[in-house]
Formats: sequence, C-alpha cells, structure tokens
Amino acid sequence: MNRPRIIINAAMSVDGRIALVGGKRIKISDDADFMRVHKLRASVDAILVGINTVLKDDPKLTVKKKYVPLAKNPVRIVLDSQLRIPDTARVLNDDAPTIIATTERAQKRNLNAKLIRCGAERVNLGCLLTELYERGIKSVMVEGGGTIISSFLRARLVDELYIFVGSIIIGGDAPSIVAGTGAKENAEVIGLKLKSCERLGSGLLLHYGVKDD
Repeated sequence: MNRPRIIINAAMSVDGRIALVGGKRIKISDDADFMRVHKLRASVDAILVGINTVLKDDPKLTVKKKYVPLAKNPVRIVLDSQLRIPDTARVLNDDAPTIIATTERAQKRNLNAKLIRCGAERVNLGCLLTELYERGIKSVMVEGGGTIISSFLRARLVDELYIFVGSIIIGGDAPSIVAGTGAKENAEVIGLKLKSCERLGSGLLLHYGVKDD
C-alpha cells in the first residue's frame, strides 16, 4: 500500500504519562525539545492530531518562527469522526491548509478546511493514508493524543517514534502515551527498535523504529 511515512512524536513523564490526572495539560518538554519538535514539524508534509487534542488544547499546529525562521507550515490534519470541531478552532485559521478526516455518516458543515470521508463509524486509517498519499502528502507527524497514537500503532502504520522523556513523575491514572486496553497476549505486544538515545535539555530523547513482524 502506498502511504505516507508516519512519525509519532510525543513527550511523556518518566512513568509514561502525557497529562495530569483528569487530562489537564502539563508542560513536559523544555525549550531544547520545543526546538527539535518545530524543526521536525518543518521537515514533514503534514501534522496530525485527534479531535480531543483540538478540543482540550486548541493548538495551531504551525512552525514557530523563533525556532525555524523560514519554515513553511505543513498541512494540518484532524481526525474527527463525528465532525465536532468548533468553528473557532485555531487549526481552521489561514496560517496553513487544514484537512478534517471524518466519516461518511458525519454531518455536513462548511468549514475552512478540506474534508476527507473514510469509514462509516470511525475514520479508516488505511483509507485516509492512501488518500493523503494521492494528494502528495508523503510524510505525516502524528502528535497525539494517546488514543490516536494507539490507533496507528495497533494498525501497524508507524515507521518511527520520537519520545521525549521529561524529568518528572505524574503517577496515578493520568493519561498515558498509548491509550486503550493494552496487550493481553504476547502476540499483541508491539516491538520497537532503538535507533538512538540522547540527553536533550533537561530530559532524554528516544528514537525508535518499529520491528518488522
């Protein structure tokens, strides 16, 4: 299948959490990691997040000029099965093109974005990636959240992972980097290949590839 290269990028605590208990946002990356993230954003064709990230954080998903002065903003992609995105969401501004990936059953709305309908109840990732590839998008940076990261990993659609581990511990039942029920059998475990490990700012940057079955 022709599809874009998928790169997962995330920041987590030492115990694998990406937010506080209840989902409240917490700063995990430091300035050194922010620079890395924005350089990575500038190197890909598109950035992808789920609708929950948009509803909670209202990100712009653009490249900050302070980190990459002459960068072109990549296409922004939001997975939104029920087309719940607010008209005022910042990813719908004119800073960069936006694609909303939704389902065939979602309502019709006029948005400042292109709509791709793939799947009946949930967005079919295989269908979406084929459509993106045909539109010239050859690399996608997936920024989460945990449900989206889990979906790509479980579908075996990931090529690389960059994980910044911040020097904090959150604990409890705070959201983890990979959501869902998790592996119950050995065959369900997703194997990774460690490509590099380096100290970055106040934390640690892990770079993985995904093992072939």
